[in-house]
Amino acid sequence: MRLKTTLLALAALLLATAAGLAAQAQPAADDDTLRVAYLGNNPAHALRDPATGEARGVVIDLAREIGRRQGVAVVLLGLENPQRVIDAVRNGEADIGFVAYNPERAGPVEFTDPYVLVQQTFLVRADSTIRSVADLDRPGQKLGAGRADSIALYLGRNLRNAELVELTGPSREEVLRQLGAGELDAFGSNRQRATDFAQGANDIRLLPDDLYGVEQTIIVPAGDREALDAMNRFIDDVQGSGFLAAAITRSGVIGIAAAEPR
Repeated sequence: MRLKTTLLALAALLLATAAGLAAQAQPAADDDTLRVAYLGNNPAHALRDPATGEARGVVIDLAREIGRRQGVAVVLLGLENPQRVIDAVRNGEADIGFVAYNPERAGPVEFTDPYVLVQQTFLVRADSTIRSVADLDRPGQKLGAGRADSIALYLGRNLRNAELVELTGPSREEVLRQLGAGELDAFGSNRQRATDFAQGANDIRLLPDDLYGVEQTIIVPAGDREALDAMNRFIDDVQGSGFLAAAITRSGVIGIAAAEPR
């Protein structure tokens, strides 16, 4: 099977690399590509280079490094939401994927240890009484977030007083409109996206602190322990070698940091 052969080859290569050996790429039996799914609209994963139009960012660098070590071409699949990434790996459309870990997503795929944390914060109206994330969970307040995004899942688990309002594919214009109209008291997202939304909006401000850091992981098909172990070794290696830190710096994305090795 193409998927199994590709991931087993990757497992063998990464094991050799971790042991300090001069590993040689293992060719796939049926194909010489590694299909990698990621969130195409999440700046913590990738950005569109304005000069070339090509995707760049932390996930792109990591995906290409996996391909380089395996000696195969990488096919990048920028998908619209986390569920699509999970489905792509589960259904065999992708060999691996990049997506945040949430308990609600466990089952169809296996999650590695986290490689980065993506800080989540909120936008509020300039005249809002909400001054920090400590002011969010209050009776009568409506907190917006993208439907099934990590922050929406987190709020769904943890809110006790405020109401969660999930928005489908929220655009900057729609978020600013709902905040301005009082339909939302705050809107949560990763700090880079929230910063982008706030630019040029004089009646909107960004909270100075963060709610929490979302753990970003690599996923493989459920039950494939060898592939999971290979990806965890890869994460350990790029954390220790400085490759991951350099990729984060090169991306220019704010609000992301390398996760602590486990």
